[in-house]
Amino acid sequence: MEKQITFTSTLPEKILKTLDHYATVHKRKKNKILEEALRKYFEENKRNEFIQSFRRANEDHEMLSMAEEGITDYLKLLDP
Repeated sequence: MEKQITFTSTLPEKILKTLDHYATVHKRKKNKILEEALRKYFEENKRNEFIQSFRRANEDHEMLSMAEEGITDYLKLLDP
């Protein structure tokens, strides 16, 4: 189990009221809702960074050339 650490933060009143509402309606603890939201946020950012790195690589002619050479070598290995 991960170590739990307490922290203090401020949020807009409207967000806190919405959080209270969802926690009550779905019978979930507020900290679990926040934890899940943060995990999804981090995953989405990681995914977007990954996509951006592929887009940058796609524009890099040297990188494309190396990838094409690698694919050619790989295909030679597959074809006896």
